[in-house]
Amino acid sequence: MTSEYVNANALRICYDEFGDSADPAVLLIMGLGTQMIAWPEAFCQHLAAGGYRVIRFDNRDIGLSQKLVDEKAPNLLRMLLASGFGLRLRVPYTLYDMALDTVGVLDGLGIERAHIVGASMGGMIAQLVAGDYPQRTLSLTSMMSTSGARSLPRASRQVQRLMMRRTGSSEEDYLCSASRLWRLIGSPAYPPGKQELRERLLASYRRSYYPQGFLRQFAAIVASGDRVELLRRLRKPTLVIHGSADALVPVEGGIHTADLVPGAQLAVIEGMGHDLPKVLLPRLASLILEHVNNQEQRAA
Repeated sequence: MTSEYVNANALRICYDEFGDSADPAVLLIMGLGTQMIAWPEAFCQHLAAGGYRVIRFDNRDIGLSQKLVDEKAPNLLRMLLASGFGLRLRVPYTLYDMALDTVGVLDGLGIERAHIVGASMGGMIAQLVAGDYPQRTLSLTSMMSTSGARSLPRASRQVQRLMMRRTGSSEEDYLCSASRLWRLIGSPAYPPGKQELRERLLASYRRSYYPQGFLRQFAAIVASGDRVELLRRLRKPTLVIHGSADALVPVEGGIHTADLVPGAQLAVIEGMGHDLPKVLLPRLASLILEHVNNQEQRAA
């Protein structure tokens, strides 16, 4: 696929798309420190084959989208401690800014409304888009994400330590640390082969390795608080997808999200972790297609 660029919320955002531009739009938002290529092409093509214009993009500060190089990367430990004491956090941007980026992508592409699909941090952003910009939202799909409620279970200490650990900048250092993390948080019932995981991580590293963006995006999550009240007032058709074995965002986060949104559907995938296993792509795409097709039929 050829990457293109659009000006969104005063930023240069990289995107690509699949399908016919005349079809209803499905906008895919990826998670923390993760580039748009983490939405597999096969998954995007499956959605496009269902009659949709599928757009994926790099969030600000990651991938080939604009980096905020003039903004200092925060000290995460210090920030988490401050958050724990309820202190006001000073961060370069919040998830609300990233939701506005998402709307800016729609503006830049001339799309009035779209089906919004987000994974992990992307699910948080998608929730904000659906709640704060309902006029731009046809439906919401929140995948492996959470309401952010403080009472919910968190990632294990081992996962947290690996995420916070500073990695070397060399390719092999990155592969070593990233492989350890993804083996831990990935789907235990559907583990990728060693070569498949290596190729996926290498593609990400060689396309754009930028750990400062991860730090600033993490700060945005911490500073943005929970979305409990927003989800309670949400009146958009909502599908929540979560893996039963998610070690990064435990399944309780998805269950709570679905409980909060009136009429939300919940699909818990047994054995799925915090990734998109190749073998599950047709099932995940079919769940989303059924959801968005229902909304298109009601609107017809």
